[in-house]
Amino acid sequence: MIEPFQTTFAVPMTCEGCVKDISNSLSKIEGVNKVEANLKDQLVFIDGTASPSSIVSAIQDTGRDAILRGSGTSNSSAVCILETHSTTVPNKVRGLARMVEVSSNMTLVDLTINGLAPGRYWATVREAGDISQGAASTGGVWESVKATVLGSEQPPKEPRGVFGAVDVDKDGRGNVFLDRPLAVWEMIGRSMVVSKNKEGPFQREDADTLVGVIARSAGVWDNDKMVCSCSGKNVWQERQEQVARGMV
Repeated sequence: MIEPFQTTFAVPMTCEGCVKDISNSLSKIEGVNKVEANLKDQLVFIDGTASPSSIVSAIQDTGRDAILRGSGTSNSSAVCILETHSTTVPNKVRGLARMVEVSSNMTLVDLTINGLAPGRYWATVREAGDISQGAASTGGVWESVKATVLGSEQPPKEPRGVFGAVDVDKDGRGNVFLDRPLAVWEMIGRSMVVSKNKEGPFQREDADTLVGVIARSAGVWDNDKMVCSCSGKNVWQERQEQVARGMV
């Protein structure tokens, strides 16, 4: 059973009517237990087990945008921006995986894809974080080890690095909410691959194979800045750039 966790979103709100619209929309989502809004700081806090992607969609249904500002607590959240390394694709960002550790041995993964050919894809965490050659340089599936008993090879247990499948529709979109028995810190610095097969081999020029490095992400109370210190842009300017690049 998934334990409830908290997520926080930046949302443009001008009055209490905005707060009411957003709260009403979120209350219809299964897994949302509590909604709180801070009109002054333009933040919405949600407690429950609903996926961040479903929360963003519900807020967008009210005509407003939303940016995930954090989830879980310090050192318990991670993110992976998924890109194709094919040189024939101008818009390389095609997916995003958000991860939050909700208990000592359980992490939720909210995987969203935008722009792949229709079909079933596998999300796997790899042994290495080297994406210099795309998915081809990431190594094998994390913890993909075959057991040997009395000199006889036994069928391998599904490694923790196999996260699961996501189905992409005719419009190139897919979303899946997965849970895995692991801690976030174990994945930091490794890579994630989304491809039509689990093992490989992967080709750099395959436009439908995505790869990214898993990085620590801000917890709910760790990301209160409205302006990015590196670019000088506020979160909404950053958001516009992400949307233009295909970020979902």
